[in-house]
Amino acid sequence: MMSSADFAVIDLQHGLWDRLSAHNAVGLIGGSRALIRSANGDDAAISQALDTGAAGVIVPMIETAAQAAAAVLAAGFMPAGRRSAGGVRPIVNGLGNYVRSGRPVIGIMIESRTGVENAEAIAAVDGVDFIFIGSGDLRLSLAATDDAAFDRACDAILVACRGAGKPCGIFTPAGRSWREMIERGFSIVTTADDIGAVMAGFADPATGEQ
Repeated sequence: MMSSADFAVIDLQHGLWDRLSAHNAVGLIGGSRALIRSANGDDAAISQALDTGAAGVIVPMIETAAQAAAAVLAAGFMPAGRRSAGGVRPIVNGLGNYVRSGRPVIGIMIESRTGVENAEAIAAVDGVDFIFIGSGDLRLSLAATDDAAFDRACDAILVACRGAGKPCGIFTPAGRSWREMIERGFSIVTTADDIGAVMAGFADPATGEQ
């Protein structure tokens, strides 16, 4: 199912996945290459996302270091964290080995003006593996009508990540190239999404209009 992409993200925040379909998708992708965007930053949402057997979780709408630290605790098993041990795939594959295999990858989404202001503190939180910029919501929060304000905010997040020695990712903005994002310094980028692929498939081959 996978191409040369390093990972695939299953979106439980905005996508139409339920727990069963997300579980099945992780099996098709391969758990080591699957990341789940949780519905929110609550303990239950993070736990249910990881119970699919995915390699990691991307937690949306984080604005403070305290929220980021709470997400890290929610993703880790007790006693170091708050996560309960369970999930069909982990149990079938051997729950004890799964628990001992180490904590999952934890990505934190910054997608608001407040998040940008706190980017340095968020990136410095122990247990956060990478920061991911939510392009659409960040533009909304900034009321950005052009690329300049948005790009300045992204640059500030990049600087914060470099200072913390952590990768920075971005949902490639509409009308921009993922290659451009790589050149700007992002090490994790989206190259395609399911809705975009469907819409492109229905584009007029002569004009490119959808």
